[in-house]
Amino acid sequence: MEKPTRPLSAAVEAAKVAPRAKRSSYPDPFAARVRGREKRSLGDFFGLTNFGVNLTTLAPGAQSALKHRHSRQDEFVFILEGEPTLLRDDDEILLRAGMCAGFPAEGAAHCLVNRTDRDVVYLEIGDRSAGDEATYPDDDLKAALGPDGRWIMTHKDDRPY
Repeated sequence: MEKPTRPLSAAVEAAKVAPRAKRSSYPDPFAARVRGREKRSLGDFFGLTNFGVNLTTLAPGAQSALKHRHSRQDEFVFILEGEPTLLRDDDEILLRAGMCAGFPAEGAAHCLVNRTDRDVVYLEIGDRSAGDEATYPDDDLKAALGPDGRWIMTHKDDRPY
């Protein structure tokens, strides 16, 4: 993980933090499914190391991630604008501004999808647990958090992408 330039202030306008240069860690063909997602890594901007905070925007038709669950990481989202659909293992929930959702480690697989014609903006918060792995029940993909903080993506049978 690259070290961001330290901010000059303890407070900034979140929308003015530069978006992540690398749009996705997913290999082809999965990366196309999150096209239209833009993340501003607020936690990295401030040099936070115990947890991450992203200001994320989903354009119409975009999704937050492939449906997944983490082995160690807890996640939390707070919807600021728009109406995303939360997809979980066996159900869907329409969210709106002011709503939030939490995903404990080993809990339900989940992702957000923007099925509307307006942007969705939300805060995404997760810890940075060493040894975390992500599983993707609908796709031939698994991920392991490497010692450098980057995700290592493989097929479910451990073949590399």
